Amino acid sequence: MSSPARGTALRAIASRATALRRGAVRHRTRVLARATCALVSLLVIVVSGMAWASYKHFTASIPHGLPVPPLAHGRTDPDGADQDILLVGDDTRAGATPAELRALRAGRDQTTVNADTMMVLHVPADGSPPSIVSFPRDSWVVIPGHGHNKINAAYPIGYNAARAKGAGERQAESAGIDLTIATIERLTGLYIDHYMQVDLLGFYRISEAIGGVRVCLKAPAHDHYSGIDLPKGWSTIEGTQALAFVRQRHGLPQGDLDRIKRQQYFLRAAFEKITSAGMLLNPFKMHALLSAVGRSLLIDPDLDIISLARQFASLTAGSVRFATLPNDGPAMIYPDGVATSIVRVDRAAIPAFITQLEGRTDPALSAAKAAAPATVTVDVRNATSVPRLAARDATALEHLGYHTAEIGSAPATGATTVQYARGQEAAAKALLAAVPGAKAEFTPNAPRVTLVIGSNRVVVPGVRLPAAARAVRRHHARRTHPHRRQGGGTGLGCIY
Repeated sequence: MSSPARGTALRAIASRATALRRGAVRHRTRVLARATCALVSLLVIVVSGMAWASYKHFTASIPHGLPVPPLAHGRTDPDGADQDILLVGDDTRAGATPAELRALRAGRDQTTVNADTMMVLHVPADGSPPSIVSFPRDSWVVIPGHGHNKINAAYPIGYNAARAKGAGERQAESAGIDLTIATIERLTGLYIDHYMQVDLLGFYRISEAIGGVRVCLKAPAHDHYSGIDLPKGWSTIEGTQALAFVRQRHGLPQGDLDRIKRQQYFLRAAFEKITSAGMLLNPFKMHALLSAVGRSLLIDPDLDIISLARQFASLTAGSVRFATLPNDGPAMIYPDGVATSIVRVDRAAIPAFITQLEGRTDPALSAAKAAAPATVTVDVRNATSVPRLAARDATALEHLGYHTAEIGSAPATGATTVQYARGQEAAAKALLAAVPGAKAEFTPNAPRVTLVIGSNRVVVPGVRLPAAARAVRRHHARRTHPHRRQGGGTGLGCIY
């Protein structure tokens, strides 16, 4: 073979070898790509399966009580498709491990039942942010069929009556819840659609599952009744101290009313941590949370708790509004000559309070004529992380002719509001006109009309926001990194 021919043959062989190598590389690449896709698909399937398994196991393992009694004949649900869910906290130790009992400094007491935490979760059907209303345990009310008593007596009265008739534990708990529902419905005019009972260990287990929450105290807290032992300032609490934080009432300036503030504060902090950390969307974290919650619940059979959790997953802590049943504060009464400490309910304020809860307009506010600015004195509260925003708004109001009194902070809230009590409608209407975009909020115990600046940064016209805050306003809501929101920078502030 001539040299040119040999060269041509060698080049052909080299070209074929190169093609084979490239083909092999492409084949390996295709194999690797397929393997990678298969691995990713497997991970997606595993993660999705774990999430679904967690949800499925969670819903299947939650204890269910008896259904909520239906509406009486001829009665309609006053808030239509909206849901009102009773949240009850009882102090049963059933199901607690020996280690948990030691940590709680509690015995396995099976002889008494108490329901010292009562709240109603209002969930609008249109997707608007929900509200949580707390009922002071010492509220002096009428318990249907049993006369006047503290509201927390309804649960043990119903429970003990059922047990005396031979009912089992689950049926007795449902009876206690039923009488509590009847009491709250009689007091407020609401119809309770569902219920959820959380036992003594609920706060304990949830706080551990989420790795604790940050709280801030205005003064050191030491109380041998609850076991709380926390310094002034910021602390991370979980387990024993989390439970003590929400249970303490001895040594607090307003007793049970301050305990309610503690419970609402803890819920805000926990909800902020859960939502900001993406826990509701993380199947691994969700599994731990569901395991903690599931062991502590009793719900009615018709409550779709997963659907409820998904609705909350898109919210921020400031979106959930917390309120307390209108009341005139602690009082001492003497039924049958026995000194009894109660919280006196402001029954006259309840209709307007419920109207606002349901998203309807307060007729008294609608009918009021706006007062002249010179006759209105305003408190201004900053519920954002922007420094001195309340002071700047107060100055702007003074330039408009208003008088200002107290300037301070408030727990984080999503929207700017004008808070007013009965008799302050004219002042509130004037202030609402001065702050376009602010929402009216009936607040029975407000000492005077109050402007609370929320995270939507609706402010008095003329107040300039920092550049970062203006950007936030343009984008509606800021999502702050959870670690930056915790500690001194959180919008929750400090409480007693």
